[in-house]
Amino acid sequence: MADSKSNWLYGLFYFALFEVVVFFALQFLVSGMGMSNQYQAENTIVPNWVKAVTFILLYILCVLIAVVLVSNLVPRKHRGQLMGWVYLSLVGMILMLVLIF
Repeated sequence: MADSKSNWLYGLFYFALFEVVVFFALQFLVSGMGMSNQYQAENTIVPNWVKAVTFILLYILCVLIAVVLVSNLVPRKHRGQLMGWVYLSLVGMILMLVLIF
């Protein structure tokens, strides 16, 4: 029981670390895109749409790379937990989109 809880805590730590690193890296990469003041009368949605789509595609690419690497590194008995973390990261992506805009 204690081993299962410590494995979950290790997973949570690495998940949080991955999310923070990916967020700041992608924030840096897409910082030049879009308009900072979205509420101008002549503003169009296109520049911010490009920023959002670029962020989403790069984030999903990072998650896919992480899933492939982690699934090859962890023992078979822990691979079942991997999809739960993937679903949690997709929810986290929505929160990151709110923060980045």
